[in-house]
Amino acid sequence: MVASDSFAEFLGEQLAALGHISFRRMFGKTGVFCDGLMFGMVTENTLYFRVDDDNRATFKEAEAYPPLNYSKQGASIDLSFWRAPERLFDEPDELIAWARAALAAASRIAAKRQRPAPKRKAKSKSPAS
Repeated sequence: MVASDSFAEFLGEQLAALGHISFRRMFGKTGVFCDGLMFGMVTENTLYFRVDDDNRATFKEAEAYPPLNYSKQGASIDLSFWRAPERLFDEPDELIAWARAALAAASRIAAKRQRPAPKRKAKSKSPAS
């Protein structure tokens, strides 16, 4: 289920310090973007932040909740988005710190995807005899 308009507006206000915050509905959820980079997702008005190996320790508290997932062919596929604790909405500075960590993870993931593929060496032709 996607984010309600009021929840998206609330998040936009809370996260405005990061940059231009936008939302896009995707896969039955709502992607949360900062300057075009997706660092969060919302489902059922619950915020999830992007997690990778470098920020996992920052989000240790979020391990208490199940990660965002979806079902595929009867199996549950966990996504790299962890639920933001509700208390963060009462602690704006900490919410921004978590959001910055998620944005950094999103940036690292995007950079890995944009790396050019290794160039293949051209096969050298053997000289004609």
